[in-house]
Amino acid sequence: MHEILVLYYSHRGSVRALAEQIAAGIHQVPGAIARVRTVPRVSTVCEAVEDEIPADGPPYVELQDLEQCIGVALGSPTRFGNMAAPVKYFLDGLAGAWVNGVLEGKPACVFTSSASQHGGQESTLLSMMIPLFHHGMVVLGLPFTEGALGRTRSGGTPYGASHVAGPDGAALLSEDEIELARAQGRRLAELALKLVGAR
Repeated sequence: MHEILVLYYSHRGSVRALAEQIAAGIHQVPGAIARVRTVPRVSTVCEAVEDEIPADGPPYVELQDLEQCIGVALGSPTRFGNMAAPVKYFLDGLAGAWVNGVLEGKPACVFTSSASQHGGQESTLLSMMIPLFHHGMVVLGLPFTEGALGRTRSGGTPYGASHVAGPDGAALLSEDEIELARAQGRRLAELALKLVGAR
């Protein structure tokens, strides 16, 4: 089985819910399995604020997760049209992986959640793609052949799966959001397996 890394940070559970659906989509592809990981919170004074092992949920990501995966799905909440600080902090620490080409040629996709319908989801997804391009990754989105992309009244963009949590931060995904997240997971896994077969 080839592993696809589903890496995310979630503050109130919405991004985690999307990650779980993307992982479910990956598991629908024969030969692929999701390796789900998260990143710890950071503080404004740059001190460690989390234990070595999370109290619940998936373990924190390690370099070997990036080395061993054949593709990456990266998720973050929207923060003023950009990725959340913990995701940026993690990506900023990958200079060694960049120099050594750890992620080069691997496919990647991105996903996000925001409180409002026009809360900057697309700019967040685009900003998350930039470091992936620098790592030489093959970045993919969601095509409009996915029917839910044209009918959704909640989350979902051609740049990646998304969720509109509303002002209460609800993590309950709509049917369209679930469909698009699973489709994104399948698409990532299928491309990753094709690229591995081509090597």
